[in-house]
Amino acid sequence: MPSFKPFAAAANTLRGRLSPSLRTRGGGGGGPSRWTSPGHEDRPKGFALNRTPLPPGESRKWEDWELPCYITSFLAIVILGVGLNAKPDLTIETWAHQKALERLELEASQSVESD
Repeated sequence: MPSFKPFAAAANTLRGRLSPSLRTRGGGGGGPSRWTSPGHEDRPKGFALNRTPLPPGESRKWEDWELPCYITSFLAIVILGVGLNAKPDLTIETWAHQKALERLELEASQSVESD
């Protein structure tokens, strides 16, 4: 069985060369990275969607985007539900079944005429 020591040595060398560039955010430089700015919080608050809970008895106000989003989502679901249920059945099995019934009727009518 081959030894993995050369691979481990190469990985350690590569890790040592890459680690200084990986430690700095943004790929280098000592300034702020493009992912953070002074206005962001350092740690999350620990609540759902990072919102603090409201005092008891107070309800949350809807944001401007919520009502149009909910209405559009509901209408899309209704339109898709109606449209997908009303679409014609164009499967090959249905077509073949109809053709088979037509042939059976044709054979039945021909046998009645010949008798």
